[in-house]
Amino acid sequence: MQNTVTVKNERPRFNTKALVVMGLMTAMAYAAVTLFRIPVVSFLKYEPKDVIITIGGFMFGPLASVIMSLVVSLIEMVTISDTGPIGALMNFIGTCSFACLAALIYKRFRTIKGAVAGLAIGTVVMVIIMLAWNYLITPIYMGYPREAVAAMLVPVFLPFNLLKGVLNSAVTMLIYKPLSNVMRKAHILPEISQTSEGSSGHAKKYAFVYIIAAFVIATCIAVIVIWRQG
Repeated sequence: MQNTVTVKNERPRFNTKALVVMGLMTAMAYAAVTLFRIPVVSFLKYEPKDVIITIGGFMFGPLASVIMSLVVSLIEMVTISDTGPIGALMNFIGTCSFACLAALIYKRFRTIKGAVAGLAIGTVVMVIIMLAWNYLITPIYMGYPREAVAAMLVPVFLPFNLLKGVLNSAVTMLIYKPLSNVMRKAHILPEISQTSEGSSGHAKKYAFVYIIAAFVIATCIAVIVIWRQG
C-alpha cells in the first residue's frame, strides 16, 4: 500500500495566531543575537538566529522569513550593532539568502527531502553570496584593506559560512518537526492526516534525520572548538 499524506490548507494564513507566533519568533531571533553570540574566528561570530527565522519560513512561507529577517536586522542595527546600515544590510542578505531560499523550496516540496534540499541549497547559495558581499562591503564597514579581505575569503569566510549553514541546517531539522507538531495541535498550522502506514514510515524517517542532525551538530561544535583553539 502506498503511503498517503494529506495536508489541509497547505498555505498557512497570516491570521492573528500566526502573526503572534511570528512576533514571538522574531523576538527569539533577536535574543539569539544578543545572548548566544559565539566567537569562531577573527571578528566572525555564530548566533542561531537564522535557525529561528528559517523555521518561521518553513511554517508560514518565505515571506515570513523576509519580514523576520528585516525586522531583526533593523532592531539589531539600532541597539547592539556598531556597523550601522551597512551591517544591517549584510545581516539581512546573509539571513535571507539562506532562510528564504530554504523556505521557498520547502514550500514547493513539503517533504523531508524537500526540507533537506532547501537547507542544502540555501547553504550553498548563502556561502557564495556572502563571499561576494564580504569582498565588496567588508572593507567599507570594517575598515580592512580590500587586499586583506580578499586574502581571507577562502581560508576564513568560506569555511565559516559553510560551517554556519551546515550547523543551522542540522539544528533546523532537529527541532522543526516537534515544534510544528505543537503548532498544529494549537491550530496555528494546517493539520496533517495520514494513514497508519504513512505515520510509521514518517516516524522511521524522522528518527534517522534526528540521528544524522545530532551527529552533524556535534561535529560542528567540535570544529568550532578546534578552530578557536587554533
